[in-house]
Amino acid sequence: MHRRAELVLRFTRAERWVHRTTAALMGVCLATAACLYLGPLAVLVGNRPLVVTVHVWCGLALPVPLLLGLASRALRADFSRLSRFTPADRQWLRALRARAGHRPAGKFNAGQKLYAQWTLGSMLVIIGTGLLMWLTHLAPPTWRTGATFVHDWLAAAIAVVIAGHVRMALRDRESRLGMRTGLVDRTWAEREHPHWRTGRREPVRTGADDAVE
Repeated sequence: MHRRAELVLRFTRAERWVHRTTAALMGVCLATAACLYLGPLAVLVGNRPLVVTVHVWCGLALPVPLLLGLASRALRADFSRLSRFTPADRQWLRALRARAGHRPAGKFNAGQKLYAQWTLGSMLVIIGTGLLMWLTHLAPPTWRTGATFVHDWLAAAIAVVIAGHVRMALRDRESRLGMRTGLVDRTWAEREHPHWRTGRREPVRTGADDAVE
């Protein structure tokens, strides 16, 4: 247990709910995909038509949280940050290759930007190929065969990348707290994201609220 001397706002409630909802939908998509393609799980779960229905509708819903979240000014600002690279990001990548301790970063480092961009791109491809597989009248059989190939292997790649994302999150307790509560320690922010203008300060909390597990 420790007490936070000073907290800064990193993510608003809207941003946190977009992240959580998208993560939940993606988790259901991956779990139902595993039930459809892995024999032992398919036998254990059964009711393949229901699994297919859940998989399809959760897949179609994947972009909905982000689209709704764009009503939030904070999320639009972070979306803009994540979509562009700066000289600091190139320095961060060079420092990563050199295994240097100091890695300059704004609110998001280059690794987080690459992950976000890859996730958005793969989400669009997985939905597009899924639609070709589901709505068979949209394309000739050769297209559907190619879509199935891309969909299946991209799903496997997504699972691997998400596992890496979770592993990195488990190693960074403060980052997890930021996504869970919206607040991070200013000292952590200045150390890990020195180019981020952390904005307004949060009041020091007392009692049970400032205890961290």
